[in-house]
Amino acid sequence: MDENIIGIIPSRMASTRFPGKPLAKILGKAMIYHVYQRSKMAKVLREVYIATCDEEIQNYCHKNHMNVVMTKNIHERASDRTAEAMERIEKKTRQKINIVVMIQGDEPLVVPQMIDLSVKPMSRDKNILVVNLMHRLKSKDEEDNPNIVKVVVDENSYALYFSRAPIPSGKKTKEIFIRYKQVPIIPFRRDFLITFNQLSSTHLESIESIDMLRVLGHGYKVKMVMSPVNSYSVDTPQDLERVKKLIRNNQFTSRNIKKRMKKF
Repeated sequence: MDENIIGIIPSRMASTRFPGKPLAKILGKAMIYHVYQRSKMAKVLREVYIATCDEEIQNYCHKNHMNVVMTKNIHERASDRTAEAMERIEKKTRQKINIVVMIQGDEPLVVPQMIDLSVKPMSRDKNILVVNLMHRLKSKDEEDNPNIVKVVVDENSYALYFSRAPIPSGKKTKEIFIRYKQVPIIPFRRDFLITFNQLSSTHLESIESIDMLRVLGHGYKVKMVMSPVNSYSVDTPQDLERVKKLIRNNQFTSRNIKKRMKKF
């Protein structure tokens, strides 16, 4: 794509469920370091930035030669922080951004190809304003976990609804079916990201605490794309321990990320 596409990783220390998690160590490096280095390898991204309001994160980024943008400390939503960072980047680089891929900072197992895949629908259809990845849920524990956002889609892979509860319910059928989760790699068209943050919060968004319900609530569409690779968010210290075990055998560890990428 002949467009200016960047990745922005919103990150803050004051997580309600896991304070300080961006700098929690995995294989000797902060979690945010793993997310950043993996994202940098996506072919579609011209550059990647950390967006934060915390000096601790800024200092870590400077020390490890990572692009970082300081934002205000008033943002409650990751998308608000991402939008402010985008405008600051445009002002500094004097280049208009076409697409921003918002990559959550608690996804240390993200694979570069997931980012490339998420942007593809936008290259084919200029009417697509925002995309989410999704992946099948693998266990009842995942289905019942309120930290994992679930999604149901229509016949054209547009989101019908997002929830923290298991959807569809399945209580009225004996049919075997698959449930899906949202994978928080979210490309926005530049102008729609600004529009999105100007939209009023909806009742369902507040109830579920899911940003994408604001998109649906105001009549816009969210294109869903199946990810061939699973990912695990770190929402709690227990999640961190799980990811530490998974990442040791993962081909994108910080020690071999460049060498292994050539073979992927």
